[in-house]
Formats: sequence, structure tokens, C-alpha cells
Amino acid sequence: MPAHRAPTTTLDVRSGDEPRSGVSRRKFLGYLIAAPTLVVAAEMGRQTLFDGVGTPTASASALPSSPQTPEFYDLLDALRDAMRPTANLIRVEVNTDGTVSFAIPRSDNGQGIMTAAQMIIAEEMDLDPDQVIVTLADARPELVVNQLTGGSATIFCMYTPIRVAAALAKGALLDAAAAQLGQEKSVLTSRAGAIIGQNGEALPFGELTTKAAAPVTTAAEVVLKENKDFTVIGKSRTKSDARAMVTGAKQFAIDLQIPDALPTVICRGPGLNSAPTGVENLDEVRSMPGVTDVVEVETGYAVRAETFGQCIDAVNALKVSWDGGTVEGENDDSILAKVRQGELPLAVPQGVGETIEGEFVFYFRSGSSLEPNGAVADVRDGRAEIWGPAKNPIVAQNEIAKALGIPQNAVTFYVIEGGGSFGRKLFFDAALEAAVVSQKVGKPVKLMWTRADDSRQGRTHPMCTSRVRAQVSGDTVLSFELRHTSVAAENNPGLGEPISAAAAKAPLGNLGVSEAIFELTQLTPYNFGANTRFLNEVDMRFNTQATRNVYSPDVCVARELMVDRIAEKMGRDPYEFRSECIKQTRWKKALDRAAEEAGWGKSMEPGTAQGIATHIEYKGVAVAVVEIDCRPETMNRQIRQARTGPRVTKVTYVVDPGLVINPRGYEAQMMGGINDGIAIALTAGMHLDDGHFVEASWDNYFYTRQWNTPPEMNIIVVEDSEAPEPGGAGEFGVAASAAAVACAYARATRTVPEYFPILHKDPLPFEPYPTVPPVPPSPTDGLDFAS
Repeated sequence: MPAHRAPTTTLDVRSGDEPRSGVSRRKFLGYLIAAPTLVVAAEMGRQTLFDGVGTPTASASALPSSPQTPEFYDLLDALRDAMRPTANLIRVEVNTDGTVSFAIPRSDNGQGIMTAAQMIIAEEMDLDPDQVIVTLADARPELVVNQLTGGSATIFCMYTPIRVAAALAKGALLDAAAAQLGQEKSVLTSRAGAIIGQNGEALPFGELTTKAAAPVTTAAEVVLKENKDFTVIGKSRTKSDARAMVTGAKQFAIDLQIPDALPTVICRGPGLNSAPTGVENLDEVRSMPGVTDVVEVETGYAVRAETFGQCIDAVNALKVSWDGGTVEGENDDSILAKVRQGELPLAVPQGVGETIEGEFVFYFRSGSSLEPNGAVADVRDGRAEIWGPAKNPIVAQNEIAKALGIPQNAVTFYVIEGGGSFGRKLFFDAALEAAVVSQKVGKPVKLMWTRADDSRQGRTHPMCTSRVRAQVSGDTVLSFELRHTSVAAENNPGLGEPISAAAAKAPLGNLGVSEAIFELTQLTPYNFGANTRFLNEVDMRFNTQATRNVYSPDVCVARELMVDRIAEKMGRDPYEFRSECIKQTRWKKALDRAAEEAGWGKSMEPGTAQGIATHIEYKGVAVAVVEIDCRPETMNRQIRQARTGPRVTKVTYVVDPGLVINPRGYEAQMMGGINDGIAIALTAGMHLDDGHFVEASWDNYFYTRQWNTPPEMNIIVVEDSEAPEPGGAGEFGVAASAAAVACAYARATRTVPEYFPILHKDPLPFEPYPTVPPVPPSPTDGLDFAS
């Protein structure tokens, strides 16, 4: 629970837009609100952050394409506009001890937004970042849509509001200091948490905070720092929680010591979404060592015990009968057939020019994060307290209240830092289950999903296909059509509040949300004449989520493979063809820089090759050049129970994201995304067989491991971007890297892959765990394999 704090100064923030490119000293209007302590609200007019379509490139042969939606209004814009009405409720606090506190209404799962917020406030208030205390806000329903963490939009949406609030606060403190010292405000400076007078007098922020309060509400203007004067923003900084992470001091939900909250695990069925129909030995299991409670819930039988080990023993001892689940008898092939039945037609008929077509299949991918899915719940006396990571805690709070039959304001949701998300923590399955179990047993519970639970019953990236048809005449692309068809990706969180979340669950509602996200994120960056892309989704029986970059990796892979095929058909170099056809000069600069840095076109041995790919999203441009080794001695290397296959030996990744708050954190984000992209292209897929997923743990799901990680990785973050404000970062390393790997593989093997991951149909390098018992036994022979 939140600790008691000393009296504080509250600064309300009201969202607005950043200045256009080239506007560096625009005044921002704010208000000093009448209150016992200093209260500041920032008010900003509506203005576009980036210059829409930008500067087009000129090409004699490329047939211009009309602008697509994300070129002038994308998902980041939509999320920011949705968050405007309640952004004035977000608070920054100046404490009486001179520090500044900010409870950020977002979820940090390792991406570093807490550190970035520290740096933004410190920059504008002339503080050391260590003087800024950033925590995660509890669920606050009054924020409506302003507590959703998704779309890599956190810093984009909050950058200017946080700066304006900090600048207004500093200005008010300067006013108070000027009055106390009897000096002109213009001669005062702010440094390290104090206002410094012209004779060196130092007045700490903490001594001024109540004196800066306004007796009546008055308007105030503030001018933000120019980028050239930044001393904190743009300088690499280690994450604020780095030491706690490496020493084991960092507290995740399952680490919390909530009084009387005991470990709890659910016995789940063999098929996807199997429900229990009966149990033979309930009393016997209830009497097992350490077991305190066994109760039936919708998803199985919950076991509460003194230790997690005792929970697992009891779960595996239960003799439960189950129904067949929601996809009984289905497998990869049967679901793929249903997806293909839902494919939308291509509009341009074959024969208009020369036709080049491709169809690509993307199998299910795991949505599990590194941290096991878990939450703590204490539901008693008509009230509920929940502790857990949550990227949309307002919806979680609402759904938990409905499930428990209590008012929403009787549920307190404490948002805990998470260990990875990639979309998983947009959903709150563990928190909801923990609340229901706690209510049934009348005691606090510490519920954790096992690895098998999250692999087999958790959320996956949906199976999908991408079809592309291009019509080519001579050296010109006349048309380029993309049709993406997918098992439905659940968007139940909506915009992070109950109304849109409920709408997403209505018939066709989820498809409407999906189509909106697709339209606002997918962009073909080349002048390819008549250029269209559409989405359709089918089959609602799976537990799915927007795992890492939603549609972009699959669409980008299909698109860039087809660009290579078109270039080959024309007898053109893949890079030179892209450089000629790319639509904007900013994008072309990044493409040309990547090719130069990577030494594109250098001589390579047979069985090895380079691949290049471009992706536009998050107000930025990313270009990946990879080198891959597909020689037999590499493909066939043996590692125990491992997928090896092709090895990406070098990655050059050039990204122009606009202003970067923390270059070190940004580079780390790109590095993680690159490894994700390699996994998507080569090794990481889920196998559906007879209504269940075969993979039951991270040890048999082949995310990029050490033996497939590139020995050489060169990440270049463009420093002289045309965009002076930050775009999105969280997922920007994934799509271009996945596509570049696919293109490199096709060039090295002279075979265009038709499905992903490329090794999906190879024999499994492990013996699948059984589905009954539902949880694999704990390993007892780990030392035998240590090296």
C-alpha cells in the first residue's frame, strides 16, 4: 500500500500538443490554481507534432502513391487525442524535502518510462534525476482513457505536458523566491533543487513550495527550454531500477509480502479453455501437506497452500474431468484453412501489367512475458485490494468489481512494476482469477500461473496470412495490394476504460477496433502506384493479444519480401530499388545511412547473404540490414534440445525516432526488438495439435537464444532528426529486423520462405510434456546439464 508522505505541493497537468518542427520557443499557457499549496495546470492548444506527409522524394520511374492514413494521423495521434480530456488530472508533486514526485499513470514493465519521466522533469526544473521520485499510479477511474499503456505512446503523449507542468512549477518557485529575497526574478536561477539568488543565496524548493501557492486562479505563460540547452535529455542514463534488478532487490508482484497471502496455483485442463466437469479426489487433495483450500473456479480448481511447491504437487494430484475446450480437435492446418476462407479479395485483376504474387503464413506465437503471470488479491468484507502489473488498470478494476459483485470504488488496484509485457499485461487474467479465488476462500491469495499455464492456456499472437499482389510494367510498379487475414486479436481493453472495452466485446466490435488499429499503423513506404492494404479477422475461440508490435512484423515481412521479388524481376539491386521508390526524404536518409554503415553489396560467401528492410511507425523510420549464415555447417550445428538453424551474424539497425530522451535506454529497446525479430523470422512459433498447444514452457519455445544472437550488432540512433520531439520506442526494433532476416534468408538460400517461423515444420527438438497432469514436474537434474 502507498506509504504516508509529508505535505506536498500538487501540480496538475493538462495535456496538449508539442510544437511543430522548427518551433522551439512557443509559449505555453497554464494556470496557477487557487489552493493551499502550489497547484499548476498546463493548457495547450491543438497542434500537430510532425509535418504530416513530410518532404516527398523525386523519382523518374516510381509511380507516386497517394498518402496513407498513418502518414498524417496514426495510432499515436489517436491515443493522444483520446487522453486529452482528463490529462489535467495527472499530478506532479514538489515535496517539502525538496524532491519532486510524479505518480505516472502508466505501467513500467522494463521499458524504462519511469527513468525517462525522471529525466524530463529534471531537465525542466534543473534537477538531478535522482531528485525526482517516479512511481506508478494506482488505478484511477477518473482518468478514463488516460491510464492505458500501449502503442509505444507513453512518452509521445506525456512529454510536453510533463515539461509544461515542471516549467510552471519552477516559475512559481522563482516568483516565491524573488518575493522572499527582494530580487528580480530575472536574476535568479534554479539549480539542484534550490533557487539561487544573485548573491549566492540558496532557497531550497521545499522551503518555497507552500509560499508559491496562489490565492486565486490566475493564468500564466511559460516558455520551455530550447533543445540546444538540454543537459539531461539526450544524455545516456542507466535505468533507475538497474541496481535493484541485478541484486535481486526489485519487488515484483509475487515478491510482495502481503499479510496472510499464500501461494495459489490453478489446475487447468488439457485443451485450450477446457472447463472442469467434475473431480474425484477433492477431499484427498485438501488434506495434502500445506494445502489450506481447494475451490472450483471457471478456469479449473484453485489450490492455496503454504508454498508454491505444495500447490504444484496438489494440482498434479487432482483427478479432474474436463470438457474439450474451445478448439477441440483443431490443429495448425485446420485453423489455417479457416483463416484462408476469410481472406479478402485482391482488387486489381491479373494481367494489368506483369503480375507478381506472394502469400505468407505466420503461425501462432507465444505471448508470455519473462515474469510469470501473477497477482495478489485480498477480497473481504465487500472490498478488494489487488496488487499486480497492469497496462490498463481501470478496465481491470471495473471487470474485477463486476466479477465480485461489488462497486468499482470498492476495488483498489495497486499497479506494480512488471517483468516484461509485450502486450501480455494489457490483459489481467491473473488479477481477475486471484480476486475470485480470494473471495471464495475468504482469505488473501498470491496467485501465479506456471510456465505451462501461460504457454498452453495463456495468450498468443494469432495465426495469420499476408497476401500481396503487385502489377509491374517495365521498371514501374503500377499497383501494390496487401490483404492481411488473422485469427482475431483480442482488443478487449479498448482504450483503457470500461465503455470502449465493453464495445470491443460486442458482435463485430473487436473487428472494428482491430481494423482501426490496422489502418492507423500499417503503411507501405514506397511509391508503388495504386497502393492498398486491408485487414480481416476470423475465429474468436482463441486467447490472443497484440504481442509485440501487433500486425507490423508480419505485414512488414510480407511486404519487404515482395519488394525484393519485384526488384529481382526488374533486375534491380534491393537497396537501390528501395532508395529510388521510398516516399519521403527523411525515410530515404535512414535507408541510405543503413546501407552505407552495413557495407551493402559487399562480396559474401555462398550460403550467406545480406537482407534489408524498412519500417515506418511511431513517428519514425527504422531500417535493418542483416547478414545471415545458411551454410550447412551452421544450419546443422547441434545444441541439446535446441533449435539452431540459420545464424544472423550481423545486424546494422538505423532508426530515426525524433528526439531521444535516454539514448542508452533506447538502444536497449532496439536490441531487444531485434532479437524478437530474429525469433519471429526463424525459430519462435507455437504448434497447435488436437486442441492444445504443444509447447509448455520457455525451454521448448525458441525465442532467440545465445547461440542465435548476432555476434555483431550496430545500432545507430539518428541524432540530427528532422523531428525535434520524441516518437514511440517500445516496439520499434521488431518489424524491420524480422523482415530483413526473411529477405536475407531468401537471398542466401535462393528460396523465398512461405511460412514463419522458417523452422516451424522441422521436427521438434524436444519431447512434449503431457497435458495431464497439467503442470510439468520441477527439474531435478539441472546440474547434469550445467556448463
